[in-house]
Amino acid sequence: MDDRIPMTREGYDKLRAELEKFRGPMMIEITKRVASAREMGDLSENAEYHAAREDQGQLQARINELADRLGRAIIVDPSALPKDTVVFGSKVTVKDLEYNEEETYELVGPGQEKPESGRILTTSPIGQGLLGKKKGEIAEIEVPSGTLRFQILEIASAQID
Repeated sequence: MDDRIPMTREGYDKLRAELEKFRGPMMIEITKRVASAREMGDLSENAEYHAAREDQGQLQARINELADRLGRAIIVDPSALPKDTVVFGSKVTVKDLEYNEEETYELVGPGQEKPESGRILTTSPIGQGLLGKKKGEIAEIEVPSGTLRFQILEIASAQID
């Protein structure tokens, strides 16, 4: 399985800025909270210390996740990709064959997803099921609630920011 993560330059820069904020000001703030709480005495009964340490652990986990994503990132120029196939950077209109409704999805990389407005990750189940399809083809996508069946109606380039 390919573990590279496609991203636009803008998406990569957005994640990198978030990582720098977490590693810098936010980690310094939490480290100060831990040190301050530690000075309050008995650590075994110090709720503020334990809360600060938990926050520090969660922040470190997020830092690790972002660093991993950035380390596996591959910068993609959507304008250089095929226009007749669903790929990263595509805006695809589909017809849900069960409900006879049209839906539009934009396939984006990490940091650019907004599922509520149809911007989904290429690594999501629906994104994976649509990749490689051409206009007129049927995509059968396994999701936890069953199988989605979409007919590809239109493929265009998304305006990924």
